[in-house]
Amino acid sequence: MKISSSGVIKAMVIKKYIFYQEEGMFIGWLEEYPDYRTQGETLDELKENLLEIYRWLTNGTIPQVHQVGELAVE
Repeated sequence: MKISSSGVIKAMVIKKYIFYQEEGMFIGWLEEYPDYRTQGETLDELKENLLEIYRWLTNGTIPQVHQVGELAVE
């Protein structure tokens, strides 16, 4: 848990991401948002960029966000 500057306790959420390395760059995307990819020269830079994309995807900066859902099929 994390306490914000206003004293509100925030629970940490874990998001899965997929990545690979190509030509010296790390390429990745959040598992629930596979259409939105980013890259970084290091794995730490990739993670920072993924956090930024997550903020954009969840605060309305990016319109018409594509998401992944689940469907039960018999």
